[in-house]
Amino acid sequence: MADHPLAGEHHPSPASSAATALGPLLLLPSELLHEILLRLAVPELIRVRSVARPLSGLISSPDFRRLYHLSSASSGPGPAAAWLLLFKKLPPRDAAIRGFHGPSGRWFRIPVSAILAPAVPPGEDLYFLAASGSSFLFAANGRRELVIVDLTARAARRLPPSPLGPRGTSSWRRFGLKLVADPPGSNGFRFLFAELVNNTPFLFEYRSETDTWQQSEAVLAEGAAPAAPDGTCLCAAHAGPDCVMVYSGPGADDRPVFFRPRFPNAAAAAAAAGHGDRLRVYGDGSAAVVRSAAIDDPTSRTRVKVVTGVELYGFGAVGGDWELVASVPGELVEGFRKPYAVMTGLLAEREGVVRLVLISNCRGAWDLVWLSYDRARGDWRWVPVPDLGGSKGLNMAGIAVSSTFSRLWPLAAPAPASSSSQPPVS
Repeated sequence: MADHPLAGEHHPSPASSAATALGPLLLLPSELLHEILLRLAVPELIRVRSVARPLSGLISSPDFRRLYHLSSASSGPGPAAAWLLLFKKLPPRDAAIRGFHGPSGRWFRIPVSAILAPAVPPGEDLYFLAASGSSFLFAANGRRELVIVDLTARAARRLPPSPLGPRGTSSWRRFGLKLVADPPGSNGFRFLFAELVNNTPFLFEYRSETDTWQQSEAVLAEGAAPAAPDGTCLCAAHAGPDCVMVYSGPGADDRPVFFRPRFPNAAAAAAAAGHGDRLRVYGDGSAAVVRSAAIDDPTSRTRVKVVTGVELYGFGAVGGDWELVASVPGELVEGFRKPYAVMTGLLAEREGVVRLVLISNCRGAWDLVWLSYDRARGDWRWVPVPDLGGSKGLNMAGIAVSSTFSRLWPLAAPAPASSSSQPPVS
């Protein structure tokens, strides 16, 4: 499936023609017009606003934005309030973020090459680490540094080296990092990552407001204590069923603590891990265990794996062990049960909704599985993700889930339809 162009790509269309074409739409009752606009993806809303001046005021109004966000949040654990973002580097001159919007079932293209150009030299090897709000974080392998892209400002800049010094892309572990818009809805951000330094867990934090890093040595958690809703929990290290989790409370003076939660029946899990049939994915204080079985593939006459079950774990208190939260129903597993050779994953949670993305490869073809779980409703959903224009040979360099992408708009005042300098999303 081809992705759809965004407003950042110029498509000449006189404003008068757009207004004429929208004439019948503007005659609709306001309630019906709102209902139509609420069904559009964020990129589509921004594009409509940039070419249709009669609707610009409505779409940019605080009341409509509030209604749109409420509509997204009330849709449950589906993808309405979250985006699946993938960095594709093929060809290099056309490096772009592809964003999948579940309700529309489409991929959108977010061009970033022109934004990155002033901060990244030609030929640099980039890897997409994380996204939050309008901020997209990349790791540059050649220069061994971090680059932040601000979509609303159409600007990119390099971050100062962390206290650990310059780092290549292989040094960054997805389970141990997090990008947070701070304050929410602004262009400011915090970037946190946990790491073992001389076998001691540390938490490192960068704040855009001060352009500085802070580091804190984590201390062993004594007993079990409730986790604050706004706290941060990262995986500093993991091997088989064992992991080291680092937790930091929301207070500026809260010192991070670390603990080593164990899974139920840890001995049996450790034995099974030796057979390679369990993948563990960590994120935001949760863990997903993906169980697989090896089968013979008659097509390739090779041994492959298929997913047989997915379990979600959490801990009731900082310092406690993993507890089973829920298992994906068997009928959902059957829906995405495909052979694979290798698999990795991404796990994120926001506002009580856990989102799990499984990325697998079989004979050069990539496959994406997107699951979500609403804690309050106890409801699992599988979000089918269409093929991104030929999954074989896909030059994928990083993937992320962002539930704050819908808060990107309104951007700066829309440019006239005859201008080529439009916002980078549509």
